[in-house]
Amino acid sequence: MQLRRVILFVWIACFSGFYATAQDAAFSQFYANPMYLNPAFAGNTECGRLNLNYRNQWPAVSNAYVTYSLAYDQSLAAINSGYGLMFMNDQQGDGAYNRTAINAYYSYQLRLTSSTNLSFGVRGAYYQEKLAWEKLIFADQIDVANGIIHDQSLETKPDNNKVSAVDFGAGLLFGYEDAFFAGVAADHLTQPQLGFYETESIPLDLKLTVHAGAVINLSQGGFGNYDYSDITVQPNVMFVNQGIFSQVNAGVYVNMYPFVFGGWFRHAFENVDAAMLLVGINYNNFRIGYSYDFTLSQIGANTGGAHEISLAWDFCILKSPKKRMIRTINAPGF
Repeated sequence: MQLRRVILFVWIACFSGFYATAQDAAFSQFYANPMYLNPAFAGNTECGRLNLNYRNQWPAVSNAYVTYSLAYDQSLAAINSGYGLMFMNDQQGDGAYNRTAINAYYSYQLRLTSSTNLSFGVRGAYYQEKLAWEKLIFADQIDVANGIIHDQSLETKPDNNKVSAVDFGAGLLFGYEDAFFAGVAADHLTQPQLGFYETESIPLDLKLTVHAGAVINLSQGGFGNYDYSDITVQPNVMFVNQGIFSQVNAGVYVNMYPFVFGGWFRHAFENVDAAMLLVGINYNNFRIGYSYDFTLSQIGANTGGAHEISLAWDFCILKSPKKRMIRTINAPGF
């Protein structure tokens, strides 16, 4: 079992974090990190919004993937706009591979009719990646007979252990009253190079995301037109493609104020990936959520699944009786 964990760590630290740099961090609570999902969500709030997210995937395998993010966005109702800032850190292989990103967002909201709204958003980002070579374990360092790990490897060290790049993305978000919404986003439009070897081309592949959801009012019947005391069901679906990787996420939220319950299923086309369960509290202007991913893929349950925690606070910095209220597009809080 110990040898199995060592080999699995080698695969994560060496392959996933070192060679497959073309994939982004993933969250199960997609809407708890709205700007990361779609830049058009920037400023999609009546006042200001602070989001904190933490995800620990496969904790039983030496903290294989640990991701943190801190974001703030604010509406600019006077000009039908919004802006946001985000700091994100993604650590893989117990810190062997580390990606830090600083993101800036801007969105513009357009009222199409009395019932429909359209938002367009853009993102600019600065990436920095670091490789801790001394933490990597390669196959030629492992004695398969007894699991002993030797210090020396014949693998060639990279030309640089730190690389950086500038990146851009954009997104669209459509909303119909408080009953339905849909969005599409494209990240890494310039496909920046983030390889550690100068002789290799390692682009950050273009990522396409399509997502949609609706609100079914069980208390009053029909779609949307609800208040906080109504029991609602929110079916949602999301499709993501990045490079050769694609996945579909389908699930539902049940809102029974102040509690939110959710269940999701994630399928990576070639294999079943995970089932996710969520419980959250949405009270006044505060939201806190916890979700757990049950690993269903061939990698097995010994990974420890994935834990994810989100915190959010909506608040107004400035209050004015003449302030124009922005018309937001309804979406889940988690």
